[in-house]
Amino acid sequence: MDISYLVSFFSNASSPSRTVLAVIAIMVGALIAFFLVRWILIHVIHVALSKTRNAWDDVLIHNRVLLPLAYMAPALVIYYGGHLFPGASGMVERLVATLIFINILVVVDRLLSAGLEIYNRFPVSKKRPIKGYVQILKIFLYIFGGIVAICMLTGQSPWVFLSGLGALTAVLLFVFKDTLLSFVASLQIAANDLVRVGDWIEMPKYGADGDVIEMALHTVKVQNWDKTITTIPTYKLIEDSFKNWRGMTEAGGRRIKRSLLIDQFSVRFCDADMIGRFEKIQILRDYIQRKRKELERYNRDHGIDPDQVVNGRRMTNLGTFRAYLVEYLRRHPKIRQDMTFLVRQLDPTPDGIPLEIYVFTNDVKWANYESIQADIFDHILAAIPEFGLRVYQRPSGHDLVALMERGWNLTEEGIS
Repeated sequence: MDISYLVSFFSNASSPSRTVLAVIAIMVGALIAFFLVRWILIHVIHVALSKTRNAWDDVLIHNRVLLPLAYMAPALVIYYGGHLFPGASGMVERLVATLIFINILVVVDRLLSAGLEIYNRFPVSKKRPIKGYVQILKIFLYIFGGIVAICMLTGQSPWVFLSGLGALTAVLLFVFKDTLLSFVASLQIAANDLVRVGDWIEMPKYGADGDVIEMALHTVKVQNWDKTITTIPTYKLIEDSFKNWRGMTEAGGRRIKRSLLIDQFSVRFCDADMIGRFEKIQILRDYIQRKRKELERYNRDHGIDPDQVVNGRRMTNLGTFRAYLVEYLRRHPKIRQDMTFLVRQLDPTPDGIPLEIYVFTNDVKWANYESIQADIFDHILAAIPEFGLRVYQRPSGHDLVALMERGWNLTEEGIS
């Protein structure tokens, strides 16, 4: 069968027959175009890109950026064959042109997603996340694309369609209220560098206490320490207060702020035996010698009668213990000496005298910080009895049993 025979066959066929044959020919051509582009051209391109050393082309493959091109090929075949449909060619061409335009929008959308994924691989993405901006760009892209697609189908000018949206402005503002608030909040967060991906934030109102793992247009995701995920509306980071621990991490020091309650009845002046015993503590030796000379000189210059312990100035076991803690922490390899450093007494309470340690560790990792803090207070609790001091502790069942074993009688009226 030669070409002249096919031409004469189409020419002699009736009009309905020619239409059916044209439809079949176009559909077959469209399928062939799809197969050639999808299974040959795009497959070859994917294989070639996967063998390169660049990482960005693998992202393009992962986001299937080239796949919509396979659907554009059969659409082009139908578009250029639309003149074979008398009376419907205009509608077919508009429909196919709209489908091609939508495919182009899909390609642009996937390119934006791929670009975002590539950007997130750079360290700057932690400081300047752009996912929110990409999302708002996609929203405008699809709003614009939807308007253009409707105009292409109806054959109307986009300006005619846009002029009718004036009455819907209030409705659109209401519908996109959260989007607009989130977009403005994203700009303020980025401009003021309030939150970054990887920051540890606390927002008790929303039950958030953990690391920021994602910052999108509408939401910020926080992975809490118990591995649950808390989702916070982006604009709430501007409306409500929250705590960001990034400053602690960047400073390289994490605060220890903890008190011990000292039994007030255990505080007393130091006698000669106590001073002699304290002087044997290596880190206190220089302090004891310097302090003893200072007090002796002061009392002598002011004619103080040493027979009464309350006369003049004297060392106390609590004051000496504070000096010991200062020297101990000054020599501790895990304590920052260039940050706030305090060992102080707080106001006495019915439970005792709070002796507060206010220092910073040089390791900000949570587990290491807790270990350093525990080691310090283990040592302090063990050292307190050496200074004749007692830590206040409310009576427990064990204390009551001990009283009974010592012969105390517990009655409803009290202890007798």
